[in-house]
Amino acid sequence: MTQSPSTFAQIDLLCPTCAGQRHYSPETVSLDCGSCGRSEPIIPPDDHNAGAEYALDDDVPQVELSQDEPEVHQCRTCGGEVIFTGAALSDHCPYCDGAVVLKPGDPSFATMALIPFQVAEAKALEAARRWIAGRWAAPDDLAAAFEKGRMSGLYAPFWTFDSREAVQYWARVTTGSGDRRRTRRISGNMNIFFNDLLVPASAHVTPLIRDGILHYFNPNALVPYAAPYLAGFAAERHHQTVAEGLAANADDKALLIRNRIRGHIRTSGRISNIGYKTDTTGIHYRRILLPVWILHYRYGGRAKKVVVSGIDGRAFGERPFSFWKLAGYSALLSAAALAVGVLYGLAGMP
Repeated sequence: MTQSPSTFAQIDLLCPTCAGQRHYSPETVSLDCGSCGRSEPIIPPDDHNAGAEYALDDDVPQVELSQDEPEVHQCRTCGGEVIFTGAALSDHCPYCDGAVVLKPGDPSFATMALIPFQVAEAKALEAARRWIAGRWAAPDDLAAAFEKGRMSGLYAPFWTFDSREAVQYWARVTTGSGDRRRTRRISGNMNIFFNDLLVPASAHVTPLIRDGILHYFNPNALVPYAAPYLAGFAAERHHQTVAEGLAANADDKALLIRNRIRGHIRTSGRISNIGYKTDTTGIHYRRILLPVWILHYRYGGRAKKVVVSGIDGRAFGERPFSFWKLAGYSALLSAAALAVGVLYGLAGMP
C-alpha cells in the first residue's frame, strides 16, 4: 500500500536535526529544513518501475484503492479537493484561490508515478511576470495588478493511455469546382497506436492548466511516486475509475483518429463527411501527478490566472485588453492601409 502523503507529513517531514518542517526543493531535489537549513537528497525508489503501466482487463475488478485520506480540503468556490502536505497547508484553493475547509477523507486510487517540480517558485514567478509583460494591448496597470497575485504549487492528476486501434473509415472527396466539381466516396482501413496519451483526471484541470504542461510532456521524466516530492505542495488525488478516464479521453481521441484518417487519405481534393469504426485493444494506463504553478490575480474585479509548467517553466494565462489601445492600433492599421492605397493609386497615375 502506498504511504499517504498526510501520514508521511506527520512522521517523516520533520527535520531529524531540529524537528523543523521540511519541504521539497525543485532546485536541489532534496528535502530542505526551513529552520536549520539541513538538506537531505531524495532518492527515488525503484526508478526502473516509473514507466510501469497497468493493462486494462474488464474481467478483473479494480482493487487498487488506497486508504482514506484524513486531510482532504474542499474548496467552497469550485468544489476542488486537494491535500496540503507539510508546510503547504493553506486556506486557499490552488485551482481557483477560493476558501477551503477540512473534510473527511474519501478513498482514492493510488498514484503510480509523478514528475517532480523542476521549476522553483521564484523562477515560475519570473516566467509569469515575463508572460504578463509581453501581452500586447494590455492595460497600463496590469503589471501592478499582477504583482498583488498569489502563487500556488499543485500536483494535478492525469492519466496516460496506450491503445491499438484497428480503424475502418469512409469519407467523401471533392475535386474541381463549377462544372468540373466531382464528389466520390472512398473507404479504407488503417492501424493506429496511441502511446502515452495525456488526459486530465479531474474536472478542475481546465484547458488552461492542461495546456500549461501538456505539449512537451516526456514520460521518461516520470519517477515512482514518493511522498517527499509532495512536501510543501498541494496535490489532488485520483478519484476516477479507468472507465471514467477513457470516457474523458473519448472526444480528444476521436479528433486524433480523424486527423490520422485525413493523413492516410492521399488526395489533393477536399475531404469531408469522415466516419469510422474502430476496434480498440491493448489498453494500458497510468495514474500520474504533474506539477503546475498557478498565479491568481484580479483585474477589474474579475479573477484571472497565469499557469506556469512546473516541468519546463512555460507560461500561459488569462489577461485583459485595453479598449483605448485596441482602438489606437485599429486606427493605425486603418491609416496604414489608407496610405498604401493612396501611394498605390499615385504610382499608377500617368
